[in-house]
Amino acid sequence: MIASRVRSAGLAAFLLVGAAACGAAPTTAAPSGNGSAAGADARTATSAADLGGLDKLVEAAKAEGKLHVIALPPDWANYGKIIEAFTAKYGIQVESETPDAASADEINAVKTRKGQDRAPDVVDVGQSFAISGAAEGLFAPYKVQTWDKIPDNQKEPSGLWFNDYGGYVSIGCDAKKITTCPETFADLLKPEYKGKVALNGNPTQAGSAFAGVYAAALANGGSFDDIQPGLEFFKKLKATGNFNPVETTPATIEKGETQISIDWDYNNAAYGPTMAEKGLDWKTIIPSDGKYFQLYAQAINKDAPHPAAARLWQEFLYSPEGQNLYLGGFARPVLLPAMQADGSVDKAAEANLPPVEGEPTFPSEAQVNKAKEVLAGGWGAAVAG
Repeated sequence: MIASRVRSAGLAAFLLVGAAACGAAPTTAAPSGNGSAAGADARTATSAADLGGLDKLVEAAKAEGKLHVIALPPDWANYGKIIEAFTAKYGIQVESETPDAASADEINAVKTRKGQDRAPDVVDVGQSFAISGAAEGLFAPYKVQTWDKIPDNQKEPSGLWFNDYGGYVSIGCDAKKITTCPETFADLLKPEYKGKVALNGNPTQAGSAFAGVYAAALANGGSFDDIQPGLEFFKKLKATGNFNPVETTPATIEKGETQISIDWDYNNAAYGPTMAEKGLDWKTIIPSDGKYFQLYAQAINKDAPHPAAARLWQEFLYSPEGQNLYLGGFARPVLLPAMQADGSVDKAAEANLPPVEGEPTFPSEAQVNKAKEVLAGGWGAAVAG
């Protein structure tokens, strides 16, 4: 990943395509011409049918002319190619801001930029943040045309959020610098990894890091009901001197600052070919003692400045084209089982996924909320000092 969304705290500098710079005065969202009338309808549309079908949604989105997104780096789950394909197909400009923002930053932007043209039209967040955002009334309900193919346990029933793509927690390792790469969470405590084990973000704010602690809990006698052993693992990792507080980015990997990284398998897998060009041998291993799979969720800002484009973006992401583009970035799309069944899956991309045995299981909303509370109260103490 060249521009990784590390899902860390804080907002980085804007990376906008034809948009106002960070210091520019905010503007009120006001689509012009036909887009204004269409946009008013789009704000309340809960499906493309509400606008008269997909063609009418496309027309309304083109009238708005742009889409504002946040925290979508080009090489995270293949978002660079996804954005290019969306623009090529519909001619809609995508303003892509702050690629290395965290899920928490996305939620904060929705809250603080209400009425501004630079408010995010959509968010791509860890499921725990989707759940809390929906509870706060931040999202608009919408059901894409492939809604019925999304498993019931991967979506909010009214369409306030719906999971899209995901992966397993994995251990990435630079085999050029590490003699024997770790294959389990238990391995990470070995003395040869002193100061080398990093995490992609802060688990109280970043979905990838949250998952890393959950996986560590499962590897150490915990469960979806009990993430505390995950906290204890990182406390022990810190006490042994193995925990590296530097949050993983492509730059830190290239510089050798994070030689081992706990992150999503699609992130670590994407590092492989990129880092090979720089002389590194980056390996991806899904730990056998802590298998944790999670998907990221999509949601539409209820006050989206470009409501039709926001809805069209979701239609594109959940189409076979969009889902296969995720797959091309080593991510596992939520519609993969349905696409396997109907033959629309990109088999070559599917074959490149990191291998893993067994079927994934998922925590409930209540379990996720409880885990977030435990992390909020205990993470700082676990790794402080």
